[in-house]
Amino acid sequence: MTACDRAADGQEPSAWVGPQWLKSVLATSGGVSGALRLFLSDVLGGLRLVSHNALAMLGLVAVAVALFLFHRPEVRHELEGRALSWLVERANVRLVNANEGEADDGAALAELAEPEAIQRATAANPAELNRQQAAVAYWIARRYNVAPEPISRLVQEAWSVGQRMGVEPTLVLAVMAVESGFNPFAQSHVGAQGLMQVMTGVHHDKYAIFGGKNAAFDPVTNLRVGVQVLKDCIRRAGSLEGGLKYYVGAANLADDRGYGAKVLAEQTYLRQVANGRSVPVMAPLPQATVQAATPAASPSVTVVPTAAPAGASGVAPAASEIPAVPHRPEQVALLVH
Repeated sequence: MTACDRAADGQEPSAWVGPQWLKSVLATSGGVSGALRLFLSDVLGGLRLVSHNALAMLGLVAVAVALFLFHRPEVRHELEGRALSWLVERANVRLVNANEGEADDGAALAELAEPEAIQRATAANPAELNRQQAAVAYWIARRYNVAPEPISRLVQEAWSVGQRMGVEPTLVLAVMAVESGFNPFAQSHVGAQGLMQVMTGVHHDKYAIFGGKNAAFDPVTNLRVGVQVLKDCIRRAGSLEGGLKYYVGAANLADDRGYGAKVLAEQTYLRQVANGRSVPVMAPLPQATVQAATPAASPSVTVVPTAAPAGASGVAPAASEIPAVPHRPEQVALLVH
């Protein structure tokens, strides 16, 4: 019925043109927004239903395939073989790519190869040392935070050179400990260099037989030259304490600023370790305390050692004999021949 017919029949005209069901939906759902919400709700419900059914179907297919492979072992083995071959192939590809990168690095390193470099290494296996030397090497390594292998080589050399030159090995090691803390590249601002802080410029003639002054930075060479200098100092002074004073360059000074006390204290610890005694790696060296000076006299010093250092005779020096000023490593080994 058209709008004219409805008007002729006395019905009110209407602006709606379209299916009656859509008009009813819009009327009951609150207009366009309600229809949109209803549409989206139906779509989401349909997707959920479809996905649920799809997952159920996939599960059924998986169960069917598993049952099929279980009853057909030859098919299962063939599939396993193919999968394994694919995985191995992929792994080989990754390995080849990695080896190509490593080959480039290896080629660069191979160009720098020097098999005889091991001969320059100052190191020894601590297991090759005797009981005394090994104990000393491990104790020094822990006390000064250095590797036991190079220290083992230095301990060996200290025993060998010390016995040959008549200088106690523990004294040689004590001098190295106080002078450089076993740093073979140590240098003071006045030119004392290496493990035993020998004045390279003064003793250049002694390094000549080792190839020149740069040999001062070879730990073994520095040790050998330092032992010779130390022996000359002791001979000239006539005593161990006096020799240490010469070695530190304090021969013309009133005191050696505590240097000798520190060396002798460290030597005492090393002797005890060599004799099998337990010595803490944090065992202290003597420290000096300066008393106030009186106006009418020279400054007086009083030393309170925290450890009891022993000299060559094994007797600890008196406190008044230990100077108060700390050791200055730049005054080392000034003796000429």
